[in-house]
Amino acid sequence: MKRMHLHVRVTDLPQSIRFYSTLFGIGPSVEKADYAKWMLEDPRVNFAISARGQAPGLDHVGIQVETADELEVIQARLQAADMAVLSQTDTTCCYAKSDKHWVQDPSGLAWESYLTLESAPTFNDAGKTTASAPCCTPMAQPVSIQIKKKDV
Repeated sequence: MKRMHLHVRVTDLPQSIRFYSTLFGIGPSVEKADYAKWMLEDPRVNFAISARGQAPGLDHVGIQVETADELEVIQARLQAADMAVLSQTDTTCCYAKSDKHWVQDPSGLAWESYLTLESAPTFNDAGKTTASAPCCTPMAQPVSIQIKKKDV
């Protein structure tokens, strides 16, 4: 079963944790000095917030899958839609190792589809856990990873 993912940048993490914990009726399942995540069942959402030194607001959205087969199906759909797809394997982001595919929607919003493999001790592959290190959204950073475009 898939789970919707939303990641929001916030200016005051402790205040935001209190707000969202009250809104959802439960505390975060993961809480770090710069990050918090709720794995909600009703609605079925992976909701994450971070204070990473960028303007507050929606960082990216996505679909979290439970199997490699589900991830492969989503990748095929993105390629069939003639979207430029950035694929990453065994990458660290948001304190988790994952396989993932990134695209930008027609308005430029980053969409992530991913399979979480395991938790990780650092926020990203570079090990940067300071508030000045940005989120892992590659569309907001210089991309040096192979981008695949569907052949026409």
